[in-house]
Amino acid sequence: MKVYTLNAFAKDIEWWNPAWVVFDSESISDTAKQDIAKKLWFSETAFIERSDKADFKVRFFSPNGEVDLCGHANIATFYLMLELNHIKAGKYTQETKAWILTIEAMKDNTIFMNQNLPIFSEVIDKNEIADSLNIPIEIVSSDLPIQIVSTGLRDILIPIRSLKDLHDIDPNFEKVSEVSKKYNVIGYHLFSLETQFSGTAHCRNLAPLYDIPEEAATWTSNGALSCYLFQYKKISPQEANDLVFEQWYSMGKPSEILARLEIEWDKIMEVKVWGIASNIQEQEI
Repeated sequence: MKVYTLNAFAKDIEWWNPAWVVFDSESISDTAKQDIAKKLWFSETAFIERSDKADFKVRFFSPNGEVDLCGHANIATFYLMLELNHIKAGKYTQETKAWILTIEAMKDNTIFMNQNLPIFSEVIDKNEIADSLNIPIEIVSSDLPIQIVSTGLRDILIPIRSLKDLHDIDPNFEKVSEVSKKYNVIGYHLFSLETQFSGTAHCRNLAPLYDIPEEAATWTSNGALSCYLFQYKKISPQEANDLVFEQWYSMGKPSEILARLEIEWDKIMEVKVWGIASNIQEQEI
């Protein structure tokens, strides 16, 4: 079986932020898909199938099980199809377990993906989160809530007071998994408004419940964070048009996720996140 690996959202071509992509996977059973994802052991493997609801169907498997959606694996999938001339620049629809996505592949190989409008859910006690992260509560920003926000997938958004504090966090992954399961979320999305370069926020993403201790680049989480920052007036309508999220710098392999909110009369009308991929490699398994 032929599989492809490539990096999505990587800040520079040499950085490692990989996903596997498998074409024509209708004949592969779910059990075999799961076995392949375990064998390849990246955070997600994308399996492309035919769809009777959209132009394509893509399913995503982590080593621990199927997930509804994965942004960086999706960027990798459409970038690869564009590079291999399976598609041309243009707009496409994609069936996922989460919802039907609108994808726009640009001539410069940038891939745009729309997300759902935000749903702001539970505000969570800071003591509970601080305990699972092995940090004093003072490290959590005092002027923002810890809250579950979804633009398709539920994540706990956690504001941290400084970039150094964010880098220094050494979580208790067992407790993070327990809290994630309790609130029915994918994981934790930690961020600081102090950034390493000129980004909007600097982020770390923890999803140990899905055997992903720390995720390299998270598309849905940063879409949700864009909406959260606008909701709590940390970005203006003008700033919401050009957002840059830094991620995985703590691992020495930086990613940049780009986002844009369409705002009308102080209301979010559209959430869009985009990126590119690189370093295509082909392998037989």
